[in-house]
Amino acid sequence: MDRRSLLTKGGTAAFGALALAAVADGTALAGTAEAHTGGHPWAGPLPDPATTPVPDPPFPKNLTGEERRNLKAFDELDFEVFSHADWSRVGESHARNIRVHWPDGHYTDGIDQHIADLAAMFVWAPDTRIESHHLRVATGGLTAVAGVMRGTFSRPMPDGKGGFVAPTGKAYAISMATIGLWNSRGVMDEEFLFWDNQTFYQQIGLV
Repeated sequence: MDRRSLLTKGGTAAFGALALAAVADGTALAGTAEAHTGGHPWAGPLPDPATTPVPDPPFPKNLTGEERRNLKAFDELDFEVFSHADWSRVGESHARNIRVHWPDGHYTDGIDQHIADLAAMFVWAPDTRIESHHLRVATGGLTAVAGVMRGTFSRPMPDGKGGFVAPTGKAYAISMATIGLWNSRGVMDEEFLFWDNQTFYQQIGLV
């Protein structure tokens, strides 16, 4: 599979193609029946994880060592590093020259800029966190993980023009997905972030 050509065809197509590839070659699709019987109480499709808590499934049994390592590193990244704003540990999962693609289409290069962007979210929502991964896919050096990001717009938000947007006190819970391209050193060279910005802004009261 050509990882880069796959991921330039759009978020939905990329995520679907990655999932199909994982099933085809026997690797990890954590939303399949195997994952349901191993952790999820639902026998069919999952509810909306942003409104109905969904327990994390166990890792599938047929992961390679590389795939298991990458998924574990991503769990640690979201649950511990990101959720506790422990920016000194971002290098455990991100290459120094990582390229990160954001939901609005722009991208950044380098770990320092990525850390600055992540830290900026905590300025206005210091309780930002990701506590669950209800879907995990891994095939070779590719991972795709779906989870829920939560937080509260409780502090002034910089508006980029020298001013601030007053906090609304509103909480948000949005479904998101991340696709990662991992190298042989066990860190991501490229990361693609997906969530619905319109839903995000509506929930925190900006639209």
